[in-house]
Amino acid sequence: MAANTPIVRWGIVATGKISGWFVEDLMLSDWPGKSANHIIECIGSSSLDKCERFAQEYVTQKPKPTLYGSYQEVYGDKEVDCVYIGTPHSFHKQNCLDAIKARKNVLCEKPFTMNSAEAEEVFAAAKAKGVFVMEAVWTRFFPAVKTLQKMLHEEQKIGRIIRMYCDFGLDIDIANLPESSRYKDPALGAGSLLDIGIYSLTWGLLTLAGNVGDKAEDPEVASTQTLSDGVDTSSSVVLKYPSTGRQGICTSTTDFNSGGDSFARIEGSKGYIVVHGTTAASPQRFDFYPKDSDAKVEHFKFEKPGRGFFWEADAVAHDLKAGRLENETMPWAETLRMMMIMDGVRKRSGARFPVDDCRFLEK
Repeated sequence: MAANTPIVRWGIVATGKISGWFVEDLMLSDWPGKSANHIIECIGSSSLDKCERFAQEYVTQKPKPTLYGSYQEVYGDKEVDCVYIGTPHSFHKQNCLDAIKARKNVLCEKPFTMNSAEAEEVFAAAKAKGVFVMEAVWTRFFPAVKTLQKMLHEEQKIGRIIRMYCDFGLDIDIANLPESSRYKDPALGAGSLLDIGIYSLTWGLLTLAGNVGDKAEDPEVASTQTLSDGVDTSSSVVLKYPSTGRQGICTSTTDFNSGGDSFARIEGSKGYIVVHGTTAASPQRFDFYPKDSDAKVEHFKFEKPGRGFFWEADAVAHDLKAGRLENETMPWAETLRMMMIMDGVRKRSGARFPVDDCRFLEK
């Protein structure tokens, strides 16, 4: 890589599975399109024991990162360029605010916050402090997704886009989980929508809208949810774009593992595309089926040595080097659009979180 290749020194907040996956990916020596270098500067957890076990399992770099028995010490570490937040949903807002208060740049896992009001509060704080903040919707940065978007919206590979469908289902025995489980406790953002439905909705937005952030059209939304003790176990959301008539059906459930090899289908006037992968979060390839039955099916495969978190990390590195406060692939307005859509879905079904206030009820 070039001598001016950006380098990011990361402070990792939380030592759960998602943080482990992120760090494990950054420990790889190379990946397709690699354009930045990454150092795990420090790791923070609720105890040093957790930090030590985490570092032993996921960190292979030398020298080893500094380990802290608190998150606050990560925010205060002067060597840290950007904080990665991998805590449960309900802690994201406060974690972001604490990092921003210390003037740290932030990459926060999805869902960015519990509702749109919390997201607005975080972005206002980031703007006031002049720091970079991005929601870590890693899927949007996959080369497969970037290529697909170009084919759909620039090359018009399938012609006029008509509709799409995406599903993400997991089989989780929620009834037999403890009341404190993040899958069961509304205070922790429980439900299929925020956990996995956000991925189905992401595919709806990126295949139908054509743009992101302030440049994108807001869809009309209809939805229904199946609730168990106030928590959604299944969500179905219909998106419609008034200017084009494009429609999308985005579904999620924790009652059934949709599994299989394909999770999304995008249909157009010249054919359709089927997207393949283990889940909607991790696309691996897609196929184009032309409307002309005599034409050949086209297959598009993409190399992915790890899970794919490194592509969003590279994007952050370039934004920090350029002094940008937002990322063009996942700008603040796109995060707010998603949070508002999910707020509306929950409002229509009666799913509530304790952090929802009068503003949520009035929307």
